[in-house]
Amino acid sequence: MSLVATNSSSSRSEGRLLSLILAVAVLITLAPVARLFFEGITAGGNLNLGFFTEILAKPATLSALRHSLITAGLGTAISVLIGGTFAFLVALTDLRRKGALVFCLMIPMMIPPQITALSWTQIMGPSSVFLKTLGLAPPLGAPQPLYSAGGIILLLGIQHTSIIFLTLRAGLRAIPQEVVEAARISGASGLRIWGQIVLPLTLPSLLAGIAITFVTALGNFGIPAMLGIPAGYATLPTLIYQRLAGMGTTVLAEVAVLAILIGVVAICGILLQRFFQQRQRVHLVGSTGRPLSIPLGRARLPVEITLWTVIAAILVLPMAGLLATSLVPAYGVPLRFDTISLDGWHEALFRQPVTRRAFLNSFVLSVSAAALLMALCLPLAWLMDRQKTPLGRVFDSLLDLPYALPGVVLAIAMILLLINLPFTELTLYGTIWIIFLAYLARFFAVMFRPVQSSLRQFDPAMDEAAQSVGASLSRRLKDIILPLSAPSAAAGAILVFLTAFNELTVSALLWSSGTETLGVVIFNLDDSGETVMASAVAMTIVFVVMFLMAVIQATSRRLPKGVVPWQS
Repeated sequence: MSLVATNSSSSRSEGRLLSLILAVAVLITLAPVARLFFEGITAGGNLNLGFFTEILAKPATLSALRHSLITAGLGTAISVLIGGTFAFLVALTDLRRKGALVFCLMIPMMIPPQITALSWTQIMGPSSVFLKTLGLAPPLGAPQPLYSAGGIILLLGIQHTSIIFLTLRAGLRAIPQEVVEAARISGASGLRIWGQIVLPLTLPSLLAGIAITFVTALGNFGIPAMLGIPAGYATLPTLIYQRLAGMGTTVLAEVAVLAILIGVVAICGILLQRFFQQRQRVHLVGSTGRPLSIPLGRARLPVEITLWTVIAAILVLPMAGLLATSLVPAYGVPLRFDTISLDGWHEALFRQPVTRRAFLNSFVLSVSAAALLMALCLPLAWLMDRQKTPLGRVFDSLLDLPYALPGVVLAIAMILLLINLPFTELTLYGTIWIIFLAYLARFFAVMFRPVQSSLRQFDPAMDEAAQSVGASLSRRLKDIILPLSAPSAAAGAILVFLTAFNELTVSALLWSSGTETLGVVIFNLDDSGETVMASAVAMTIVFVVMFLMAVIQATSRRLPKGVVPWQS
């Protein structure tokens, strides 16, 4: 009887804790989205579908939607070409230095899109310091080729290559070598093996990666803003930004409608991703076999040279251009021994208080978001797996929505929810707290999904045994659940920190004087013509990100398996 009473008491404690944490999680993640949709269909309080359809029918809206679909679609195609090629070669062949290739390919994903755009504009165009130094700059007055739809497509493709690479590589590594060896014994050729075995087995992973990449490219703000606004080429995120900057009596209702439009497109992409994942009919147990390693023979060296050349083109070259621009006294001056200057670095990092403030804000926001999300997601994932509730099922099915929605859309949702706190005269708009809450909503799924996946693999007998000998809920969380899920939680925390540290898309609409983040500072400096200082701040961020990644990589052997997110 005492054991039954203990189990019943423990179940009640778990239920109360689950209800509390789940309520907090719903308020953080789903309440802003619900507020956004309400504003969009009511236009400020009254059901007004006429206003909704009026905004959707505007030529500017239709043009921005078309531009978003074109740039996201073609950018995804470039990501598939580059990321798919790297994934097949790294996962399936006997290439050397695979770890270094994977590490370098992850860097573009960790570098914020506004820095990607800024770095590429520094190696092209008539004012390029890099080209002027080499004597290859086009004549003054020549157009900047990246200020176009083609430039946006190219950089979106490069920026999101890592997503395709990671998702496809995971599927490829699950193919045991024995499967291919059996096909070879049966007389199958290399192309036939690739077309009839490798590709069908990994197609769901590839299609899911394509859907994720498309949604991510659709919501990208930094690249279309820095390349599209100067060219008058608006996508939905930049149109929302420009509408909100204009303000007006109906601006929030109008941008809510635009946010719903881009949100619906993003949701369609997520539904496609889930559909493709569910279409996986072949279940592999790759961990029980040897990973596939196809010998390249004499082609190995040319293939390695080609891959490292691509890495140099998409990573080293633009960073060199960015560095060159940061070392001249004024944008457009060739870099020579007599023109090298650190004035831009000194001004941006030591004399501008906004830069120091932005570094502090970004660091505190990213660390705090990672720590609080870890504290919420660890018990929540475990309790949701133990106790199936209707609210828990709804939350689980909708959790990806704040991350799937473009950052600009989430920012609008947070403004609508927090501009006037219920039952008070207070507002969080214009404070750092609205950015912090937006980060929590944005990256909740990034932390929750890895923890949830790892906890589902654990044998519940350990927890049941501890419960049977009287271990309290807090004791089991501390001594059993936390150690077992720590590697996946650490991997999620690393991704949250590195992504939030450079974030622009959400904070672009939420910052105010005193709450600037690093992404906002770079965007504002470049927008105001301070290109040298913008390049100096951007290079500082690149160095910080690469240093942090290198430290994590160097200590990876001492860390539990699964902590480093870009390793297998």
